[in-house]
Amino acid sequence: MRAGMTVAAAAVLAVAMTILVPEVDATRWTVGANQGWTSNVNYTIWAKDKHFYNGDWLFFVYDRNQMNVLEVNKTDYESCNSDHPLHNWTTGAGRDVVPLNVTRHYYFISGKGFCYGGMKLAVRVENPPPPPSASPIKEKSGTPSTLYRGQLVLPVVFAIGAVWDAFVRFW
Repeated sequence: MRAGMTVAAAAVLAVAMTILVPEVDATRWTVGANQGWTSNVNYTIWAKDKHFYNGDWLFFVYDRNQMNVLEVNKTDYESCNSDHPLHNWTTGAGRDVVPLNVTRHYYFISGKGFCYGGMKLAVRVENPPPPPSASPIKEKSGTPSTLYRGQLVLPVVFAIGAVWDAFVRFW
């Protein structure tokens, strides 16, 4: 009997989580696409048509024995100065992930002289756009509105769960 209550509670919780948890869409961008983080790639062109949003990730794939991933300020980005990076994202595996979790400009270069060969990337991270609003629904008179029916879903789910729980306890 205890197992039945546990299953019912889990089912009610799963339904509630499905209804209440918003959908999250973050993108993991592989820098340079299939070419990766390497020399002789124009990363300005690669990033030009992309929108980077708060919560996205940059995935740098490169030769770990030669290159690195350094986050720098705009001045050091423009001059390819790797002496004082804001953050060294290099982990040594040649597969580094950078979370874009602040809305701002990010500047990345590869040190060891590779920046002069074009290994630098600037991205502007912005907040995601709001979800599209639903178009107004034309109703026939005498029918309940969709909003009203939507407000009933969660209480009905919990009521069914409570009835089921009571049934299982007294069975």
